Amino acid sequence: MQYPDTALIVIDVQNDFCTGGALAVPAGEEVVPLINDMLPDYGVRVFTQDWHPADHASFASQHAGAAPFSTTEMPYGTQVLWPDHCIQGTQGAAFHPDLNTAPADLIIRKGFRPQIDSYSAFFENDRTTPTGLEGYLRTRNVQKVMLAGLATDFCVAYSALDAARLGFDVTVYLPACRAIDLEGSFQSAISELTRNSVKVVS
Repeated sequence: MQYPDTALIVIDVQNDFCTGGALAVPAGEEVVPLINDMLPDYGVRVFTQDWHPADHASFASQHAGAAPFSTTEMPYGTQVLWPDHCIQGTQGAAFHPDLNTAPADLIIRKGFRPQIDSYSAFFENDRTTPTGLEGYLRTRNVQKVMLAGLATDFCVAYSALDAARLGFDVTVYLPACRAIDLEGSFQSAISELTRNSVKVVS
């Protein structure tokens, strides 16, 4: 292991975010071999999994007349309304079949509370309800985190920003990420990451 004090956090490499999935990130499956190659180099390996109930409030189907990718206001702020995706126990919520999940020390499931979305590996979208990942990393003596996965401009970026806010040394490895790029969201995310002391490696 080259990075014993670093956690590799693999974000949401699930069937619904890959080609043919309900919320496909363009070329999302291309990250799989790169992540598989990275896994042996890290002292701690954490995988996240979007895990929504079928009636999740972030689904456009739960809002009369709302189109997918439109927005609405939730108690915690503006919410993109997504196509139904990553529903608990479905094939779409499963990890991509070629992803090597055997080395995972921890799998964090997020987005399971019906009334609040959860992009970040660390907090729900209210930015205060924790997933427990911070405590786990502290007890494993992790100082640094490396992020890869899907999608760069949503779950990867939110996770990286929260990790930086919590005091971790944070890097996003762009070759092993892919973006949705909703109305310029990719460039906006990259700008915010660099403003917040996240290293973006391309």
